[in-house]
Amino acid sequence: MKCPFCDSGSTKVVDKRDNRDDSSTRRRRQCLRCGKRFTTYERIEKADLDIQKKDGSLEKFDTDKIRKGIKKAVDNEKISDEEIETFIDDVEKHVFNKEDIVTSKEIGLMTLEWLKTKDALAYIRFASVYKGFKEVDEIVEEIKSLK
Repeated sequence: MKCPFCDSGSTKVVDKRDNRDDSSTRRRRQCLRCGKRFTTYERIEKADLDIQKKDGSLEKFDTDKIRKGIKKAVDNEKISDEEIETFIDDVEKHVFNKEDIVTSKEIGLMTLEWLKTKDALAYIRFASVYKGFKEVDEIVEEIKSLK
């Protein structure tokens, strides 16, 4: 790491702290030549992950799509933003650690299972779009399956 003051390549780490909020590491450094201190941040670079869509095409994994879908379905009083972000982090870890390409269907089913444990109405709202109900009877059957 180069010193921003004198461009020396000789620095030492004086203090290191992990930030759990954004998965970064903060390092306080000191230049061995001029003695000045400065801070650097280290973050893991997000890999480009692909998701296989229903039609077989590949698309870049996008946590915003999951977030938007959940936000449309949930009542903010029942499920907090923090809970949603924790779930999205879990999905991202699943996609990142899986050997095979993850399908959009798999992510949808994970979301449905999670919503089922959190809020039945949000589950039905999400399922109505995800499963593409055409008739009221299909929604009634889905509600019956929740009981």
